[in-house]
Amino acid sequence: MDTPFIYDKYVTGKNFIGRKKECTAMANFLEAGENLVLISTPKSGTMSAIQQTLFNMKVSGRQFTTCNLNLLNVRSLEDFLLKFGNAVIRATATTAAEYSRIITEHLPGTHFVFDQERFSDCNEAVSLNWEPDENDIFSLMRLPAKIAAASGTRIYLVIDEFQAVGELKDCNRILRAFKEILGERNGDGKGCTFIITGSRYNAMRAIFHHSPLFHGVIDEFQIPEADETEIADYIVKGLLMTGKVLERDAALRIAHIFEGKLWYINHFTAICDSLSKGYITNGVMMDALNTMVAVHDVRFRDYISNLTFHQISFLKAMVDGVTRFTSADVIKKYALNSSANVVRVKEALMKKELISFTDNDEPFFLDTLFRYWLVNSYFAG
Repeated sequence: MDTPFIYDKYVTGKNFIGRKKECTAMANFLEAGENLVLISTPKSGTMSAIQQTLFNMKVSGRQFTTCNLNLLNVRSLEDFLLKFGNAVIRATATTAAEYSRIITEHLPGTHFVFDQERFSDCNEAVSLNWEPDENDIFSLMRLPAKIAAASGTRIYLVIDEFQAVGELKDCNRILRAFKEILGERNGDGKGCTFIITGSRYNAMRAIFHHSPLFHGVIDEFQIPEADETEIADYIVKGLLMTGKVLERDAALRIAHIFEGKLWYINHFTAICDSLSKGYITNGVMMDALNTMVAVHDVRFRDYISNLTFHQISFLKAMVDGVTRFTSADVIKKYALNSSANVVRVKEALMKKELISFTDNDEPFFLDTLFRYWLVNSYFAG
């Protein structure tokens, strides 16, 4: 039987929770040709918000083409260019003849070709016949805008896992090209608009928030967590659809425990649904929570096994509510050695994407279930 609690893919329509004002605001920015970067903590439903916005725009009659590009497995400049080019061409054309025409018309004088053999063997819409140079990089990244201008429409290019670019040897070449291309935005309803996001919160902030490179060429758009009352209503109604009953106060507790992280909330509620035949009791909810922890236990143990003594001590301090880590009392109590060591530990934990800090330097865990595991399992013994 289909479940209303979807956690294996992004959701739109009736499965999308709240954030209507933000989706409307995002649509207004996109229609004006503004490039956007969305930086959110993992499991917050950012991709669902992007797709819901585009869905709303389609329903309202806007005409555009959407291109989706995931950079998670990109390991080199060549990987990036081919993945970028293949995604754009496949989103805007359907046949081998059209692929070849696009490359001939829009990528002349580059090392990009349509290779019939590569197309047959590897399903490549565009191939490289030489090591890429700067002209190749800029020409390919301008390709969606050229295609959009030629067809008289707008292309929305959704790039996920963008932080992977920062790990590449040639990252500076790609990022500089991105800055120039983003600066060429067109607000006349034609051209290409970029929507960029990624799952590694600190890495994304390092590229777009802390570095001045992209200031003025892309807007950082904030998608808040869904309202807890809306989440609670969604949980109660979804369970009623499957013949289950959950008190609204209990649904509110679920939203609060998982701090509005919609992926975890859907996963947890789906487990509750599977464990119950009618009324969902506190015992069922606790069994579901234990199941959630068990599912992720190996991952959390792996996190801990790769931490130093000082890094684990820093996490213990966070669990205990410490917010200022360089005071003499805190350094002594948690054996953090020195204020200089605190800085090193903080940077290491942020690089591992376990914690982050607000602009007011207040610490928080990026994964709310990991924090729960630390409190109730690792530090509880």
